[in-house]
Amino acid sequence: MRVKNQWFKGDAPRSPAEQASAMAFILWRAARQVLERMRGADFDIDAGAPYFAFLRELLVFLIAVTDRIAYQRLGADERHAFTVALVGHVARTLQDNEDSLLGAPAAGTPAQTRPFIDLVNEVVGHYAEFGADPSPPAQAQGLFHPDFGFVRYLGARLEPTLPEKDRLWVLDQIMAVQAPEALAIVQRSMRSLLDPAGPQRPRRGATSGD
Repeated sequence: MRVKNQWFKGDAPRSPAEQASAMAFILWRAARQVLERMRGADFDIDAGAPYFAFLRELLVFLIAVTDRIAYQRLGADERHAFTVALVGHVARTLQDNEDSLLGAPAAGTPAQTRPFIDLVNEVVGHYAEFGADPSPPAQAQGLFHPDFGFVRYLGARLEPTLPEKDRLWVLDQIMAVQAPEALAIVQRSMRSLLDPAGPQRPRRGATSGD
């Protein structure tokens, strides 16, 4: 998955809200990639309610990881602004896609972004009980790397979103294959967005989201 995850040299400094907008796009793409790869591995994640139930849990997990990185790299006020904006962007993207596939809610129905934001507020608190991977390779990279329990909890939350036949295998698939790949995207992207001293590529005009 190739996405623009670095501000090029010469760009004006980006606010936390602007950084959050970029990360929201990256999290959405990373979550969709995990879901499609799970389907490619013969997990039955049907279009419709099961699809979005699975996607919501992935997005909450990625938000939790992103927020922990922001905690390490930003001041308290910047982190708060970044995370609030991030959750809002992801919630709106999720709603737009859900409305497109399942149909928009009836007029007068409360915005569907609220349940997702409530889920984030609840479940990020659960993830807060877990820590960082203490291994030297993880610590050497200077970013938050979730520990075993953190990633295992994602697998436990995904189990009920799947058919009974797939629940036995989801934990291994998530922990061994899908979560590490998604985490690498998030960690690399956050490092690029928040580290202006990092290596820069020359500007070559517009960059595709693909």
